[in-house]
Amino acid sequence: MPVTIDYFKKLCELCQAFGAARNRREFLEMIFASAVEILEGKAACLYLINPGKPELMPVAQKGLSESYFRSRKSMLVQKIVPLVLKKGFFYCRDAVTDPKLAYPDAKKAEGIASILAVPVMVKGRNIGIFCLFTATPKDFTPDEKQFLAVLAQQGGGVMEHARLIDHVHRETQLFFDLAVNLSSSLEVKEILHAMTADLAKSLVGVKGASIRLLDEAEETLELVAAFGLSKKYLQKGPVSAQKSIAQAMKNGNPVIILNAATDRRVQYRAMNREEGIVSILAVPIKTKEKVIGVLRLYTKAVRHFTAEEIKLVTALAYLGGLAIQNASLYLLCQTEMKDLQEELWSHRSWF
Repeated sequence: MPVTIDYFKKLCELCQAFGAARNRREFLEMIFASAVEILEGKAACLYLINPGKPELMPVAQKGLSESYFRSRKSMLVQKIVPLVLKKGFFYCRDAVTDPKLAYPDAKKAEGIASILAVPVMVKGRNIGIFCLFTATPKDFTPDEKQFLAVLAQQGGGVMEHARLIDHVHRETQLFFDLAVNLSSSLEVKEILHAMTADLAKSLVGVKGASIRLLDEAEETLELVAAFGLSKKYLQKGPVSAQKSIAQAMKNGNPVIILNAATDRRVQYRAMNREEGIVSILAVPIKTKEKVIGVLRLYTKAVRHFTAEEIKLVTALAYLGGLAIQNASLYLLCQTEMKDLQEELWSHRSWF
Protein backbone atom coordinates (compact mmCIF):
# COMPACT_ATOMS: atom_id res chain seq x y z
CA MET A 1 0.00 0.00 0.00
CA PRO A 2 1.50 3.38 -1.00
CA VAL A 3 2.43 5.80 1.76
CA THR A 4 0.21 8.91 1.93
CA ILE A 5 2.12 12.14 2.50
CA ASP A 6 0.53 15.15 4.19
CA TYR A 7 2.05 17.88 2.01
CA PHE A 8 0.45 20.70 4.00
CA LYS A 9 2.09 19.38 7.17
CA LYS A 10 5.41 19.05 5.33
CA LEU A 11 5.19 22.66 4.12
CA CYS A 12 4.46 23.89 7.65
CA GLU A 13 7.53 22.04 8.92
CA LEU A 14 9.63 23.44 6.10
CA CYS A 15 8.49 27.02 6.74
CA GLN A 16 9.68 26.71 10.33
CA ALA A 17 13.02 25.29 9.16
CA PHE A 18 13.42 28.03 6.53
CA GLY A 19 13.40 30.63 9.29
CA ALA A 20 16.70 29.23 10.57
CA ALA A 21 18.50 29.72 7.24
CA ARG A 22 21.30 32.27 7.59
CA ASN A 23 21.73 33.14 3.92
CA ARG A 24 20.52 32.46 0.40
CA ARG A 25 22.77 29.44 -0.09
CA GLU A 26 21.45 27.66 3.03
CA PHE A 27 17.86 28.46 2.08
CA LEU A 28 18.25 26.98 -1.41
CA GLU A 29 19.98 23.91 0.01
CA MET A 30 16.97 23.32 2.28
CA ILE A 31 14.57 23.63 -0.67
CA PHE A 32 16.61 21.21 -2.79
CA ALA A 33 16.95 18.70 0.05
CA SER A 34 13.21 18.86 0.76
CA ALA A 35 12.30 18.29 -2.89
CA VAL A 36 14.68 15.36 -3.25
CA GLU A 37 13.66 13.70 0.03
CA ILE A 38 9.89 14.14 -0.07
CA LEU A 39 9.42 13.55 -3.81
CA GLU A 40 11.95 10.69 -3.93
CA GLY A 41 14.19 12.42 -6.42
CA LYS A 42 17.83 12.03 -7.33
CA ALA A 43 18.67 15.71 -7.68
CA ALA A 44 17.19 19.22 -7.92
CA CYS A 45 18.37 22.28 -9.79
CA LEU A 46 17.39 25.93 -10.16
CA TYR A 47 17.70 27.53 -13.60
CA LEU A 48 17.29 31.25 -14.28
CA ILE A 49 16.25 32.82 -17.56
CA ASN A 50 19.29 34.34 -19.23
CA PRO A 51 18.15 37.23 -21.51
CA GLY A 52 19.61 36.98 -25.00
CA LYS A 53 20.86 33.42 -24.51
CA PRO A 54 19.33 30.24 -26.00
CA GLU A 55 19.77 28.24 -22.79
CA LEU A 56 18.61 28.71 -19.23
CA MET A 57 21.41 29.29 -16.75
CA PRO A 58 21.88 26.75 -13.90
CA VAL A 59 22.62 28.65 -10.68
CA ALA A 60 22.35 26.11 -7.84
CA GLN A 61 21.79 22.38 -7.42
CA LYS A 62 21.89 19.31 -5.19
CA GLY A 63 22.63 15.74 -6.28
CA LEU A 64 24.30 16.36 -9.64
CA SER A 65 28.00 15.90 -10.38
CA GLU A 66 29.93 19.17 -10.66
CA SER A 67 31.29 18.20 -14.09
CA TYR A 68 27.75 17.78 -15.42
CA PHE A 69 26.27 20.77 -13.60
CA ARG A 70 28.98 23.19 -14.79
CA SER A 71 28.84 22.05 -18.42
CA ARG A 72 26.49 23.19 -21.18
CA LYS A 73 25.01 19.69 -21.12
CA SER A 74 23.11 20.46 -17.92
CA MET A 75 21.37 23.50 -19.40
CA LEU A 76 17.74 23.55 -20.45
CA VAL A 77 16.83 25.30 -23.70
CA GLN A 78 14.58 28.38 -23.63
CA LYS A 79 11.85 26.58 -25.62
CA ILE A 80 11.04 24.62 -22.45
CA VAL A 81 9.78 27.84 -20.80
CA PRO A 82 6.53 28.24 -22.86
CA LEU A 83 5.73 24.58 -22.22
CA VAL A 84 6.17 25.05 -18.48
CA LEU A 85 4.09 28.24 -18.42
CA LYS A 86 1.29 26.76 -20.55
CA LYS A 87 0.56 23.79 -18.27
CA GLY A 88 2.18 25.01 -15.09
CA PHE A 89 4.80 22.27 -15.37
CA PHE A 90 6.92 20.24 -17.80
CA TYR A 91 7.14 16.50 -17.31
CA CYS A 92 9.40 14.06 -19.08
CA ARG A 93 9.25 10.39 -18.05
CA ASP A 94 12.38 9.43 -20.03
CA ALA A 95 14.91 12.26 -20.44
CA VAL A 96 17.13 10.10 -22.66
CA THR A 97 14.55 9.65 -25.42
CA ASP A 98 12.52 12.88 -25.22
CA PRO A 99 13.22 14.96 -28.40
CA LYS A 100 12.56 18.23 -26.55
CA LEU A 101 15.70 17.73 -24.44
CA ALA A 102 19.30 18.07 -25.64
CA TYR A 103 22.36 15.96 -24.74
CA PRO A 104 20.57 12.63 -24.07
CA ASP A 105 23.88 10.74 -23.69
CA ALA A 106 25.01 13.10 -20.93
CA LYS A 107 21.71 12.66 -19.08
CA LYS A 108 22.04 8.88 -19.37
CA ALA A 109 25.59 8.99 -18.03
CA GLU A 110 24.43 11.20 -15.14
CA GLY A 111 21.73 8.66 -14.25
CA ILE A 112 18.77 10.95 -14.96
CA ALA A 113 15.50 9.23 -15.82
CA SER A 114 12.46 11.49 -15.28
CA ILE A 115 12.33 15.30 -15.07
CA LEU A 116 9.63 17.47 -13.51
CA ALA A 117 10.02 21.21 -14.10
CA VAL A 118 7.88 24.02 -12.66
CA PRO A 119 8.11 27.80 -13.17
CA VAL A 120 9.78 30.11 -10.68
CA MET A 121 7.41 33.06 -10.42
CA VAL A 122 8.06 36.43 -8.77
CA LYS A 123 5.25 39.01 -8.71
CA GLY A 124 3.58 37.32 -11.67
CA ARG A 125 6.80 37.26 -13.68
CA ASN A 126 8.64 34.07 -14.63
CA ILE A 127 12.33 34.31 -13.75
CA GLY A 128 13.37 30.68 -14.12
CA ILE A 129 12.65 26.97 -13.83
CA PHE A 130 12.93 24.63 -10.83
CA CYS A 131 13.66 21.01 -11.81
CA LEU A 132 13.50 17.71 -10.00
CA PHE A 133 15.38 14.74 -11.46
CA THR A 134 14.77 11.07 -10.62
CA ALA A 135 17.04 8.06 -11.00
CA THR A 136 14.22 5.78 -12.17
CA PRO A 137 11.13 6.59 -14.25
CA LYS A 138 8.46 8.18 -12.06
CA ASP A 139 4.86 9.30 -12.60
CA PHE A 140 4.13 12.38 -10.50
CA THR A 141 0.74 12.94 -8.89
CA PRO A 142 -1.02 16.34 -8.99
CA ASP A 143 -0.17 16.84 -5.30
CA GLU A 144 3.51 16.21 -5.98
CA LYS A 145 3.51 18.72 -8.83
CA GLN A 146 1.80 21.29 -6.63
CA PHE A 147 4.26 20.67 -3.81
CA LEU A 148 7.22 21.26 -6.12
CA ALA A 149 5.54 24.43 -7.46
CA VAL A 150 5.24 25.80 -3.90
CA LEU A 151 8.92 25.06 -3.24
CA ALA A 152 9.78 26.85 -6.49
CA GLN A 153 7.77 29.84 -5.31
CA GLN A 154 9.81 29.91 -2.11
CA GLY A 155 13.03 29.73 -4.12
CA GLY A 156 11.85 32.59 -6.34
CA GLY A 157 11.17 34.71 -3.29
CA VAL A 158 14.70 34.09 -2.04
CA MET A 159 16.20 35.03 -5.41
CA GLU A 160 14.09 38.20 -5.62
CA HIS A 161 15.06 39.20 -2.08
CA ALA A 162 18.73 38.69 -2.93
CA ARG A 163 18.28 40.68 -6.16
CA LEU A 164 16.76 43.61 -4.29
CA ILE A 165 19.60 43.62 -1.76
CA ASP A 166 22.19 43.51 -4.57
CA HIS A 167 20.30 46.31 -6.32
CA VAL A 168 20.45 48.53 -3.22
CA HIS A 169 24.16 47.77 -2.77
CA ARG A 170 24.89 48.66 -6.41
CA GLU A 171 22.94 51.91 -6.19
CA THR A 172 24.70 52.89 -2.97
CA GLN A 173 28.11 52.13 -4.49
CA LEU A 174 27.31 54.07 -7.67
CA PHE A 175 26.27 57.18 -5.75
CA PHE A 176 29.23 56.86 -3.39
CA ASP A 177 31.73 56.57 -6.24
CA LEU A 178 30.24 59.52 -8.08
CA ALA A 179 30.17 61.63 -4.89
CA VAL A 180 33.87 60.86 -4.32
CA ASN A 181 34.70 61.85 -7.90
CA LEU A 182 32.67 65.06 -7.63
CA SER A 183 34.42 66.10 -4.42
CA SER A 184 37.93 65.15 -5.49
CA SER A 185 38.14 66.28 -9.11
CA LEU A 186 37.10 69.12 -11.38
CA GLU A 187 38.15 67.21 -14.47
CA VAL A 188 34.75 66.77 -16.09
CA LYS A 189 35.82 64.17 -18.65
CA GLU A 190 37.42 62.05 -15.94
CA ILE A 191 34.20 62.12 -13.88
CA LEU A 192 31.95 61.34 -16.85
CA HIS A 193 34.19 58.49 -18.07
CA ALA A 194 34.05 56.96 -14.58
CA MET A 195 30.24 57.33 -14.59
CA THR A 196 29.78 55.49 -17.89
CA ALA A 197 32.09 52.68 -16.78
CA ASP A 198 30.39 52.28 -13.38
CA LEU A 199 26.91 52.20 -14.93
CA ALA A 200 27.81 49.66 -17.61
CA LYS A 201 29.48 47.38 -15.06
CA SER A 202 26.79 47.67 -12.38
CA LEU A 203 23.55 47.19 -14.30
CA VAL A 204 22.90 43.62 -15.42
CA GLY A 205 22.71 43.16 -19.19
CA VAL A 206 24.13 46.58 -20.08
CA LYS A 207 26.73 46.39 -22.86
CA GLY A 208 27.99 49.96 -22.76
CA ALA A 209 27.24 53.60 -22.02
CA SER A 210 27.93 56.99 -23.55
CA ILE A 211 27.56 60.67 -22.70
CA ARG A 212 27.08 63.29 -25.40
CA LEU A 213 26.76 67.05 -24.88
CA LEU A 214 24.79 69.43 -27.08
CA ASP A 215 26.59 71.66 -29.56
CA GLU A 216 23.89 74.31 -29.97
CA ALA A 217 25.54 75.93 -32.98
CA GLU A 218 25.74 72.70 -35.01
CA GLU A 219 22.71 71.03 -33.37
CA THR A 220 24.76 67.90 -32.83
CA LEU A 221 25.55 65.73 -29.83
CA GLU A 222 29.30 65.62 -29.24
CA LEU A 223 30.83 62.57 -27.55
CA VAL A 224 32.61 63.31 -24.26
CA ALA A 225 32.67 59.89 -22.55
CA ALA A 226 31.95 56.25 -23.39
CA PHE A 227 32.51 52.69 -22.16
CA GLY A 228 32.03 49.25 -23.73
CA LEU A 229 31.54 50.49 -27.31
CA SER A 230 33.85 49.98 -30.30
CA LYS A 231 35.88 52.83 -31.81
CA LYS A 232 34.12 52.25 -35.14
CA TYR A 233 30.71 52.69 -33.55
CA LEU A 234 31.72 55.83 -31.65
CA GLN A 235 33.13 57.38 -34.84
CA LYS A 236 30.10 56.52 -36.99
CA GLY A 237 29.45 60.14 -37.90
CA PRO A 238 27.75 63.29 -36.58
CA VAL A 239 24.92 62.55 -34.16
CA SER A 240 22.01 64.91 -34.78
CA ALA A 241 20.16 66.35 -31.80
CA GLN A 242 17.05 66.42 -34.02
CA LYS A 243 17.26 62.88 -35.44
CA SER A 244 18.91 60.72 -32.78
CA ILE A 245 16.32 59.85 -30.09
CA ALA A 246 15.37 63.53 -30.11
CA GLN A 247 12.60 63.19 -27.51
CA ALA A 248 15.12 62.96 -24.67
CA MET A 249 16.53 66.36 -25.69
CA LYS A 250 13.24 68.07 -26.60
CA ASN A 251 11.03 66.91 -23.74
CA GLY A 252 13.70 66.30 -21.14
CA ASN A 253 12.26 62.86 -20.35
CA PRO A 254 13.87 59.38 -20.47
CA VAL A 255 13.28 57.41 -23.68
CA ILE A 256 13.45 53.62 -24.06
CA ILE A 257 14.21 52.09 -27.46
CA LEU A 258 13.46 48.36 -27.45
CA ASN A 259 14.87 47.62 -30.92
CA ALA A 260 17.61 50.04 -31.99
CA ALA A 261 17.98 48.31 -35.37
CA THR A 262 14.42 49.07 -36.52
CA ASP A 263 13.09 52.01 -34.46
CA ARG A 264 12.87 55.13 -36.67
CA ARG A 265 13.72 57.39 -33.74
CA VAL A 266 17.27 56.03 -33.95
CA GLN A 267 19.66 57.71 -36.41
CA TYR A 268 22.22 54.97 -37.15
CA ARG A 269 20.08 51.82 -37.12
CA ALA A 270 22.42 49.68 -39.27
CA MET A 271 25.39 50.57 -37.07
CA ASN A 272 23.47 49.49 -33.97
CA ARG A 273 22.76 46.13 -35.57
CA GLU A 274 26.44 45.72 -36.48
CA GLU A 275 27.55 46.69 -32.97
CA GLY A 276 25.18 44.16 -31.42
CA ILE A 277 23.07 46.82 -29.72
CA VAL A 278 19.41 45.92 -29.21
CA SER A 279 17.86 48.26 -26.63
CA ILE A 280 18.80 51.81 -25.62
CA LEU A 281 17.87 53.92 -22.61
CA ALA A 282 18.40 57.65 -23.27
CA VAL A 283 18.26 60.02 -20.27
CA PRO A 284 18.69 63.82 -20.51
CA ILE A 285 21.51 65.60 -18.71
CA LYS A 286 20.31 68.89 -17.24
CA THR A 287 21.72 71.97 -15.54
CA LYS A 288 19.11 74.21 -13.95
CA GLU A 289 16.33 72.55 -15.98
CA LYS A 290 18.15 73.20 -19.27
CA VAL A 291 18.95 70.04 -21.23
CA ILE A 292 22.63 70.11 -22.19
CA GLY A 293 23.23 66.51 -23.23
CA VAL A 294 22.19 62.90 -22.99
CA LEU A 295 23.32 59.78 -21.14
CA ARG A 296 22.66 56.53 -23.01
CA LEU A 297 22.83 52.90 -21.93
CA TYR A 298 23.07 50.13 -24.54
CA THR A 299 22.08 46.47 -24.12
CA LYS A 300 22.81 43.39 -26.23
CA ALA A 301 19.34 41.87 -25.67
CA VAL A 302 15.83 43.30 -25.51
CA ARG A 303 15.64 45.10 -22.18
CA HIS A 304 12.60 46.51 -20.41
CA PHE A 305 14.21 48.90 -17.93
CA THR A 306 12.35 49.05 -14.61
CA ALA A 307 11.06 52.29 -13.11
CA GLU A 308 13.70 51.98 -10.37
CA GLU A 309 16.51 51.62 -12.92
CA ILE A 310 15.29 54.64 -14.89
CA LYS A 311 15.14 56.72 -11.69
CA LEU A 312 18.68 55.63 -10.79
CA VAL A 313 20.11 56.54 -14.21
CA THR A 314 18.17 59.84 -14.23
CA ALA A 315 19.55 60.77 -10.81
CA LEU A 316 23.10 59.98 -11.93
CA ALA A 317 22.56 62.06 -15.08
CA TYR A 318 21.53 65.00 -12.86
CA LEU A 319 24.73 64.57 -10.85
CA GLY A 320 26.68 64.50 -14.11
CA GLY A 321 25.05 67.80 -15.02
CA LEU A 322 26.04 69.16 -11.62
CA ALA A 323 29.66 68.12 -12.24
CA ILE A 324 29.63 69.97 -15.58
CA GLN A 325 28.09 73.04 -13.94
CA ASN A 326 30.65 73.04 -11.12
CA ALA A 327 33.53 72.74 -13.57
CA SER A 328 32.11 75.55 -15.69
CA LEU A 329 31.79 77.83 -12.65
CA TYR A 330 35.34 76.97 -11.64
CA LEU A 331 36.68 77.88 -15.07
CA LEU A 332 34.63 81.10 -15.04
CA CYS A 333 36.04 82.02 -11.61
CA GLN A 334 39.57 81.35 -12.84
CA THR A 335 39.03 83.58 -15.87
CA GLU A 336 37.53 86.37 -13.78
CA MET A 337 40.36 86.09 -11.24
CA LYS A 338 42.93 86.34 -14.02
CA ASP A 339 41.18 89.39 -15.47
CA LEU A 340 41.06 91.01 -12.02
CA GLN A 341 44.77 90.36 -11.42
CA GLU A 342 45.65 91.86 -14.80
CA GLU A 343 43.48 94.90 -14.04
CA LEU A 344 45.13 95.41 -10.63
CA TRP A 345 48.59 95.09 -12.22
CA SER A 346 47.74 97.74 -14.80
CA HIS A 347 46.59 100.08 -12.00
CA ARG A 348 49.89 99.57 -10.12
CA SER A 349 51.78 100.74 -13.20
CA TRP A 350 50.31 104.21 -12.68
CA PHE A 351 52.43 104.75 -9.56
